[in-house]
Amino acid sequence: MNGDRERARATGRVVHALDPLRDGIRPVALRARALRLRARAWLILQAATGATIAWFLAHDVLGHPLPFFAPITAMVCLGLTYEDRLRRIVELTIGVAIGVAIGDLFVNSFGTGLWQILAVCVVAMSLAVLAGAGQLLMMQAGIQGVIITTLVAGDGEALSRWLDAAVGGGVAMVIAMLAPLRSTTRRPRERVVELVGHLAEMLTDTAQSLRNRDAGRAVRALETARGLSTELDVLRASTAEAVAAARVAPLLSGASRAEVREIQTLLPPLDLAIRNVRVLARRAEAAVSADEFVPDTYIDMVEALAEASATIQEHLADRTPLGPAQEDLVHLARQSTWSHSRAELSAEVMRAQVRSTVVDLLVLSGMTLTEARQRVPSTREEMDPEG
Repeated sequence: MNGDRERARATGRVVHALDPLRDGIRPVALRARALRLRARAWLILQAATGATIAWFLAHDVLGHPLPFFAPITAMVCLGLTYEDRLRRIVELTIGVAIGVAIGDLFVNSFGTGLWQILAVCVVAMSLAVLAGAGQLLMMQAGIQGVIITTLVAGDGEALSRWLDAAVGGGVAMVIAMLAPLRSTTRRPRERVVELVGHLAEMLTDTAQSLRNRDAGRAVRALETARGLSTELDVLRASTAEAVAAARVAPLLSGASRAEVREIQTLLPPLDLAIRNVRVLARRAEAAVSADEFVPDTYIDMVEALAEASATIQEHLADRTPLGPAQEDLVHLARQSTWSHSRAELSAEVMRAQVRSTVVDLLVLSGMTLTEARQRVPSTREEMDPEG
């Protein structure tokens, strides 16, 4: 936020106190939040279900009067991500055990007070670190020790608190292994299909704005291009979730795991392609605004790139190999070697970004980076005869 203000001052734009609020209710921001909520809805339900089941088992089955550690442990272990769930469960349970043991020992030996809180925190967290703890285990050891020290436990209550935490961790373990559905590993493909579709639409809008000198459409295309980064972040998150889920969920098939790995390989070249088309869209908007000359052949290249992106989207949606999309991209690469003598700066930047994006999409479609670069010759004389 401070960076935005500094950039605004540098450009002479007046900064208003309500600017962050306006930015937060822009369609792009609202759409990003809705995507994040949709991506995490199933995880939120898991955490809530885990807390409820853990309370029921500790309270109604074990008979503990106030087993607040059980639902809390379940929620912390499940969190809002599949990633590192098993490690979190083990660390939290061990951390609780260390904290409860140290806290109970100090209370029984020295009573409660300020120095006891200090001592319990230092000793419990230090022992956790010596045990090879991560940050979660270390913090839980200190927190549980403070709770035992400040809320004096009755006979057997300290042990019941540890049992409550063990119940919560056990419930989280079962949910972590059984909750991931087929939709968890299918979601990244849905996201990447949607993202590549938006990429194709943005390139089409960019080409049409250049052809028709439509400044409004150029601005909208640029806005869409900037929003692609947010969509990519959501795709990365859902892919990481799917990878972690496939690793720990025994009910997911090998095909589901293979599908997740396939989508994972698409992320780096897709990231580069999005960066390149964002620059392309920015230069297109500048060219339209400044009424710069852009050769029709350059606009044709942008349209061809949009068509190639749409073809990739179709193959991703149909779960068919991306190899057939390479032919159009190689043909576009050959076209992009032809420069125009009257092309201005923005037009040449767009041509360069088309060429870079072709390389990215060729890699995305299955080529190695070396192969892709060979198919995008620097000059007409260097064109690959096999292309």
